[in-house]
Amino acid sequence: MIKRTLCFSNPAYLSLKNEQLVIKLPQVEKNEDLPESFKADALKTLPIEDIGVVVLDNKQITITQGLMEALLDNNCAVITCDKSHLPVGLLLPLCGNTVQNERFRHQLDASLPLKKQLWQQTVQQKIHNQAAVLAECRDVPVTNMMKWEKDVRSGDPDNLEGRAAVFYWKNLFPNQPDFTRDRDGVAPNNMLNYGYAILRAVVARSLVSSGLLPTWGIHHHNRYNAYCLADDIMEPYRPYVDELVVNYTDEHGYVEELTTDVKKVMLSIPVLDVKINGQRSPLMLAATQTTASLARCFSGESRKIIYPEK
Repeated sequence: MIKRTLCFSNPAYLSLKNEQLVIKLPQVEKNEDLPESFKADALKTLPIEDIGVVVLDNKQITITQGLMEALLDNNCAVITCDKSHLPVGLLLPLCGNTVQNERFRHQLDASLPLKKQLWQQTVQQKIHNQAAVLAECRDVPVTNMMKWEKDVRSGDPDNLEGRAAVFYWKNLFPNQPDFTRDRDGVAPNNMLNYGYAILRAVVARSLVSSGLLPTWGIHHHNRYNAYCLADDIMEPYRPYVDELVVNYTDEHGYVEELTTDVKKVMLSIPVLDVKINGQRSPLMLAATQTTASLARCFSGESRKIIYPEK
């Protein structure tokens, strides 16, 4: 089942009643001149079981403890945004799988050679997907990237991921001179930041549902990063976000402010159509296939991560 992604950018009262998310608007609730029938009609409800990601993007949002508990119990990812309207926090359930303890142990006991091989597969698929985006969106020859993909060795000691990234970003936004991928850089870095944060939440949610620790990565290991494994596994998915940004900016130009329309486009990331394991699937469901295959790798049942392929 495809879960819904909700973004709240205006003041709201969010609560729980009968396993439903209840949405009330304070400007309606506080207006004594409005009839009660109008207030009742303005109240909206959604089944908790239908929700996969919630984005809280306004300082005047009130959310009850009961609702947060229900969302987490449903394995929903809750994202909070800062004053610049960029995601700054991510709340996930502590327990998302019935055999979580066993899978934690398999993950923590994974050998270094296995993790290096898994990272090799991850980098190869990321470069492959980047090359496909360049070829499709920019008609750029990608023979060099195809060679780098094949040349990636276990653990990527030659940093072909970095070499491919330099070529990729140099050609992806030709109308933005000397563009570099930098969180604080010029547009469309702001759109990429927002999109990657949504993607990260989707992948982290899938990792938890597969009984894995999002913190314990196969390559990323920054001591201050609480989602190292999510950052590892989302790498081959990033080009899907990049393509979404390219298509938007080609039509509307570069935007300095993340408007409601821009966010609406980026919030479609969980339902983007991707090809995985020979079939078409929404990205959110594909991420679940990927993390489930990773769990099988840690347990010794498989040696290959299933990633989407452009």
